[in-house]
Amino acid sequence: MRLLWLLAARDLRQAWASAGLWLPVAFLLLVASLYPFAVGPDAALLGRTGGGMLWIAALLASLLPVDRLVAPDRDSGVLDQIALRGIGEEMVVIARLAAHWLGFGPPLMIATLPAAALLKLDGATIMQLEIGLLIGTPALAALGLLVATLTAGLRSSGALAGLLALPLAVPLLIFGAGTLGDDSGAALKFLGAASLLLVAITPFAGGAAIRAGRE
Repeated sequence: MRLLWLLAARDLRQAWASAGLWLPVAFLLLVASLYPFAVGPDAALLGRTGGGMLWIAALLASLLPVDRLVAPDRDSGVLDQIALRGIGEEMVVIARLAAHWLGFGPPLMIATLPAAALLKLDGATIMQLEIGLLIGTPALAALGLLVATLTAGLRSSGALAGLLALPLAVPLLIFGAGTLGDDSGAALKFLGAASLLLVAITPFAGGAAIRAGRE
């Protein structure tokens, strides 16, 4: 168990000490800055579409560090050494999932505040957006880690991971954007269910993918 804590702490330290932290944040702010140039300065239009655009930007930002989540440790033999110590791959994926979310989720939610101001979103929309991201970013982290385990060891794994993740993320985008105009809370409940499902299956599917890649 101590080894898992050390692994998660190392991943989190690497994310916060390198471009892994600032790259998703800068990407989100850059997209928010450029979006008004694409659709025009109409505040009403930006208010209607800006929240959904931020969800898409959050998804793409979560995929930026995918190529360093599993492949470096797999290539250097770290995962093999952990397995020799009797630690299951599922536990490794859980530790890495927690570190991955902490590395990009909270900073992304903080960066959403100035991004929302650039898009002229009102206070109620910003609150709904933040709640949705709090629930949905663990699912984005789980999805990114899952495709990272599936594509580790393959050429152009980063591009391939994006191609695999984007179709699977469609329900998250639909429910996440749906929370912005839904007063009944139904979209938020569906988003929570989808997030819980992805977080629950990722350790098992990711662990199986790591074992399959070792054989």
